[in-house]
Amino acid sequence: MRSNCPISYALDFFGDKWSLLIIRDIALEQKRFYKDFQNSKEGIATNILSDRLKKLENNGIIRSAVYEKKKTQKEYFLTQKGKDLIPILLEMIVWSYKYDKELNITEEFVEKIKTNRSDVIDYFLALLED
Repeated sequence: MRSNCPISYALDFFGDKWSLLIIRDIALEQKRFYKDFQNSKEGIATNILSDRLKKLENNGIIRSAVYEKKKTQKEYFLTQKGKDLIPILLEMIVWSYKYDKELNITEEFVEKIKTNRSDVIDYFLALLED
């Protein structure tokens, strides 16, 4: 039985590491293709990647389209529902940096998120224009 808890609802969509990393790759690293996700530094297995892409698409977080330059390839994009996760990703960056200064993120970027969050969100949204 599903609860009416908002955290449980959110976890139904992106409650595992891989889903959030795919969202990160699209939102913050402008990755668009299956091979791009597969080559991420975390090393996702192909069966898990395929499953998570389908799940994210079925839940309206991402959408796919045939790549115009190579019709046998799909290109992935965040939907509005997916784009609305950017503030959560940024908050995760701030939280992670607070507890581990050795992460691959600069203090300047973290401060920018803290002081100009809307500008940082707008920056990433502009990169996602499709």
